[in-house]
Amino acid sequence: MNRKPKKAARKKDVRQRTGKPLGTGPAKPPQGAVNPRAEALKILAVVLEDGRNLDAALAGNRKLDRLESRDRAFTRLLVTTLLRRMGQVDAAVKACLERPLKQRDTQVRNLLRLGAVQILFLETPPHAAVSTTLDLARGPRLSSFKGLLNAVLRRLAREGEELVAGQDAQRLNTPRWLWESWCAAYGEETVRAMAAIHADDPPLDVTVKEDPAGWAERLDATLLGGQSLRLPKGQGDVAKLPGYGDGAWWVQDYAASLPARLLGEVKGRVVFDLCAAPGGKTAQLAAAGAKVTAVDSSAERMARLKENLQRLRLSADTAVADVLTWEPPGLADAVLLDCPCSSTGTLRRHPDIARLKKRDQVAALAKIQDQLLQKANALVKPGGQLVFATCSLQPEEGPERIAALLSQEPGVERVPIAAEEIDGLAMAVTGEGDLRTLPSLRAKEGGMDGFYACRLRKRGT
Repeated sequence: MNRKPKKAARKKDVRQRTGKPLGTGPAKPPQGAVNPRAEALKILAVVLEDGRNLDAALAGNRKLDRLESRDRAFTRLLVTTLLRRMGQVDAAVKACLERPLKQRDTQVRNLLRLGAVQILFLETPPHAAVSTTLDLARGPRLSSFKGLLNAVLRRLAREGEELVAGQDAQRLNTPRWLWESWCAAYGEETVRAMAAIHADDPPLDVTVKEDPAGWAERLDATLLGGQSLRLPKGQGDVAKLPGYGDGAWWVQDYAASLPARLLGEVKGRVVFDLCAAPGGKTAQLAAAGAKVTAVDSSAERMARLKENLQRLRLSADTAVADVLTWEPPGLADAVLLDCPCSSTGTLRRHPDIARLKKRDQVAALAKIQDQLLQKANALVKPGGQLVFATCSLQPEEGPERIAALLSQEPGVERVPIAAEEIDGLAMAVTGEGDLRTLPSLRAKEGGMDGFYACRLRKRGT
């Protein structure tokens, strides 16, 4: 069973992640002011009820711009901590209810969640968590639930620590379909280690164009390998860090930096980066001297990619197009295909995925991945390389797709990866010679995203 850390340890961990104590937003904001907790409640509803991803929900909430940076951070932390710990929160709330809420009582349920996560995991003083939650219960219908809200939250303040101490946190916070799939693929011990990483905010990783050792010193960062650095938690506004405005580096999880490195020396070579946005891999290839063409179907995402390249003072050709129908003037020496997928390997950074993705979506995505793989293979010159990658932990979106391609395309062969190519991470090389990173790898340093990648070569000269 998972055991709840002591209060002092949890408070220290929270401050390490945020740089500030929590629950310090105004208990009762002045009339007309933006209430961080009220905005957190709205964002939660957009994610859980409307099914929009968290980044879109945050970007679509214009009131956040009126908050001070500290209160914006608190709003985001409320939502992300709840999404990470929702299984535990719901189980604790359920234990304090005399009878279950009706399905239609979504606002009441979310109010309870919002108050409970502050009491159980964010060290907000109980009186503040209770009173600010009750303040949000406005209108005739919600007002009628104030007694219930008050009773449940006060009981959690008294009994919550004991309730959480008895929970199986990893199991509760992982949706059943993911738990079953991952246990079948990796074993329960590994899944528990991954789920423990998912429960905490990740550190910030960046990729530098040059001089990684020098930038590690300037940014007080750890050199992970290659051009990747890991910064301490609680960085605040990334754009204010040294080197950002000068285009010295870009944000990119360490695991996400590995697939592009599998192409080896790319200087002067023609490389197609398919499904390229947000552009971290495009930047890697351009910085290494490749003649890159980045292709993505979204004009909005491509605009952000081009803005990032401009900041980084890197150049690449771009095309807004459906990869399946895109026809370049010639074939590529190498193709990098970072396929659309369920993104279940990125729960560290995107905890909403655990609440938004469903089992049946994986099969539908796998069909698209097969089509994209076939197209990518057709764009490679004889003798050229193809790297297929997904940020998914699902076998259906990784090795099974490669097996399907190899069974249909005798002119394609796997080129095994050596641990030396990926900073000696032997545990990330599969028996077939593919790349498989797990969130629990390098756990003491904060883990990494879950990625699968396979390197292929088209036979011929």
